[in-house]
Amino acid sequence: MDWVTVIGFLAALCSMTSFTPQVWKIIKTRDTSSISAPMYAIYVLGLAFWLTFGILKNEWPLIVTNGVCLVLSAFILVMTLLPRAKKDAVADAFDPAASSTERSGGRARLADPEIKRSK
Repeated sequence: MDWVTVIGFLAALCSMTSFTPQVWKIIKTRDTSSISAPMYAIYVLGLAFWLTFGILKNEWPLIVTNGVCLVLSAFILVMTLLPRAKKDAVADAFDPAASSTERSGGRARLADPEIKRSK
């Protein structure tokens, strides 16, 4: 395997995994208030075009990388657009152990008089 191929694999790996911290944070906190829905909508559309391009050219690196990125980015977009109750239901399906009191920065946490705020 040559260095160009190795660099391509590393680029694909970074691209595909770059969204997972954001996805996990959304699942844990249910907070999408600082995410730009229009930006993600445009990005998801771009990924869909790249995926289509990869399929039409039969280029598996483009298909796999853009397919994974599309799924993760679409999840972030959908969670940004969902109302709070549905967002909680989706996140609970992925992480049922996270109750409302465990979410960092959640309302239940701030409303609990036993929890002291740290500065």
